[in-house]
Amino acid sequence: MAPSRFSLKRQLLLWLLLPQVVLWLAGAVFSYRLAGRYANEAVDATLLQATRSLARQVKPMGNGLLIDFPRAAQDVLEADPSDKLLYTVSSPPGKFILGNRNLPSPPAVPASAPLGQAQFYDGEIDAQESRTASPVRVAALYLQFGENPKAQQTMLVQVARSSANRELLARRLLIDTMLPLSILIVLMSMIVWAGVGAGLAPIARLRRLVEGRKPNDLRPIELDAAPQELRSLAQAINDLLEAVRHNVQGQRRFISDAAHQLRTPLAGLKSQSELALAEAPPGPLTVRLARVHESATRSAHLVNQLLALARTEPESLTRQTPVRFDLGRLAREVTAELVPRALQQNVDLGYDGPDSDPDCASASQLEEPLTVPGLSREEQAQKEGREQGQEDRPVEVTGIPLLLREALVNLVDNALRYAGRGARVTVQVHGDADRAELVVTDNGPGIPEDLREQVFERFFRATHEGNGCGLGLAIVKEIVERHGGRIVLSTARPRGLRVSMSLPLAA
Repeated sequence: MAPSRFSLKRQLLLWLLLPQVVLWLAGAVFSYRLAGRYANEAVDATLLQATRSLARQVKPMGNGLLIDFPRAAQDVLEADPSDKLLYTVSSPPGKFILGNRNLPSPPAVPASAPLGQAQFYDGEIDAQESRTASPVRVAALYLQFGENPKAQQTMLVQVARSSANRELLARRLLIDTMLPLSILIVLMSMIVWAGVGAGLAPIARLRRLVEGRKPNDLRPIELDAAPQELRSLAQAINDLLEAVRHNVQGQRRFISDAAHQLRTPLAGLKSQSELALAEAPPGPLTVRLARVHESATRSAHLVNQLLALARTEPESLTRQTPVRFDLGRLAREVTAELVPRALQQNVDLGYDGPDSDPDCASASQLEEPLTVPGLSREEQAQKEGREQGQEDRPVEVTGIPLLLREALVNLVDNALRYAGRGARVTVQVHGDADRAELVVTDNGPGIPEDLREQVFERFFRATHEGNGCGLGLAIVKEIVERHGGRIVLSTARPRGLRVSMSLPLAA
């Protein structure tokens, strides 16, 4: 199923900004027409005044006309070269007497034309310099003259002006009207954009709260300042998280209780199988007893790992108070405790760090200086010189010593299990400005790079050798992350595995 392209923010902006654009366009059209009407009224008033003034210059005399139109009056009408007033006097209408012959005729015929009232209409007149026609606005006025009332004649007076100035005036009115309106529309759009972003901010905050969580973090979501609709969504998610947390807690309690119940009978089975192996004569029965003992040992190890995993859960951590302690001392004690087991497996186990104690080293390490796999003699000398200044300074961290001891025991246990007989395992502790680092290095076969992320998953084993259960590194990662640290697997030189556990130093 393809992912949805639906965006709530895009939909809100579309429904809020699109009507503004439509209204702005409608306002522009309405304003342009209104500006054109006002421009026509202004031009028509000018044309009416000019038409009446010109009509007064044509005086009836008997049955004829006396044209009193001096050159000065003509110059006044034609004073503006860019906007000349064109005029025509004809009597009867259509028979040219004075002015411009090219003015368009009025739409009304003389018989139906109102006398003494000006008519305004648009037309076109051929330009003298070019063959193109120019639009003009024309005012036409019909007048009667003659001494005999029964035989009066009709006179037509027309005055025209180019429509260019009228269009220019309309555009100026439109610009003066729409420019402030456009600025207001832009400001309103910006306010709408910011408002939609602020309104949807709680949704983004809720998304970050959910995305940034670990799979085992089932705490309720806190959105007290969120709107009512989003608070309802958060409450629904919290109800779901509570149901999941209740279910997970039930499973964890079952695992913990089952591990506790199995621990005692498995320990008895292991001890009884050891006694049976010691007393049974060699033969097929001894082989079967050895397999029973191996299975009991592996089951006991699995139960212990499950109990350790249960202790790393958040509910268990809340019942334990973190304390400040020396990580180097803890590593030295764990290494000393595991030296006898390392000697049984013919593994050279040693400790390298502040306050090193010869009692925690194996017999082979007492005969020669302690070396770290993957380092040359020059690098080893530099390292010893650098750590010489740390011998009097403990590497202190804040945490739960029991859990960190469990993590270190698992790291060393993995190294002893999978490094092989005759291998060398070194535990190192050192600190820098703000972090402490505990490193377990061995020169065994190591772990392939493509499996180094998967080995932290529960019940995943990178090899079928040994009798591990696939929980050791998962427990270590859980403990380290609970203490705000990180664990990294890398290759030791010239061969082997280097496991680095980094923790923040105590404040």
